[in-house]
Amino acid sequence: MTIPRFIAGAALLLASVSAQAFDFKSVGNTPAILYDAPSVRGGKLYIAPRGMPVEVVLSYGDWVKVRDMSGDMAWTEAKMLTPKRNVIVRVNGAKVRPTPDESGIALMTADKGVLLELADPTSNVWIKVRHRDGIIGFVKSSDIWGI
Repeated sequence: MTIPRFIAGAALLLASVSAQAFDFKSVGNTPAILYDAPSVRGGKLYIAPRGMPVEVVLSYGDWVKVRDMSGDMAWTEAKMLTPKRNVIVRVNGAKVRPTPDESGIALMTADKGVLLELADPTSNVWIKVRHRDGIIGFVKSSDIWGI
């Protein structure tokens, strides 16, 4: 009788974990210092530039543990992040198109590392983005990180 309860509990736990959405934010107007521990006395790992997208994996008081595009994890003060969503191009030659399909002529080609503002986070395969020069279009979700 204990085993079925355990299995039911484990199934419920797995379902709740898999149902969680990713929590992406961006570094605010000021570059953020990333630490190896949730304290300003921790070791400074690197400085994240403004606008850089990060995935929040854990909150601990005024601190958050974040993952960057390369998978590295570090701590930063929660106040350094903004809910404004940016994505970063992770392939060379990502095409931004006027419509969410391959048929449209590319409005622009973005190189790896280019920062784009997320214009509509509800899309799946094609993501609506805005470039800082004002170009708005769609890019394949597989070509960007931060969604």
